Order: sequence, then C-alpha cells, then structure tokens
Amino acid sequence: MSDQVRSLSPKRRDDVLLRLRRIEGQVRGVQRMVEEGRDCREIVIQVAAIKSALASVNSQVLQCYASNCLGDEQQPRDRTIAELIELFQGTK
Repeated sequence: MSDQVRSLSPKRRDDVLLRLRRIEGQVRGVQRMVEEGRDCREIVIQVAAIKSALASVNSQVLQCYASNCLGDEQQPRDRTIAELIELFQGTK
C-alpha cells in the first residue's frame, strides 16, 4: 500500500464529520434505549440505521480515495484496484 497521505477535501471532510457526529448522537440514543429497557425491535431498527449511516460515510471516503488513487501515475492501476478492494472488504 502506498505511503502517500490521501486526505479528504475540506468540503468532503466537513460533510463526513457532520455525518459522524449524527451517528455519534444515534449511538448515544441507542445506549439510552438499552438503559431504559426499550423494546428490542426499536433498538434493532436504530442499530440498522446506524449501520446504514456508517456504510454511507465509508462509501464517501472510499470514493474520495478511489478518485485520488486511480489518477496516481506513480502506482500501477492493478495495485490500486487491489488496494481498494482490500479496503472495501475490510481486510487491511
């Protein structure tokens, strides 16, 4: 994997941070639900929403990574694609 830092653009970074803060609030809400002994179905629904929100954030970050890497002439395209697949699958 390349050692070059590939950071998010300022606009994308702000959007990702906003989404992560919302997710953090959702997680706190689920913690309160568990503490209050709320219905398991309600908790499962909220956990699924959190999981979906995290997947959306992950997609945004991966999209940024892909657009930065696929244009990188210093790294072979096949290697870049393999890295993206590994990241997407969570193996690295």
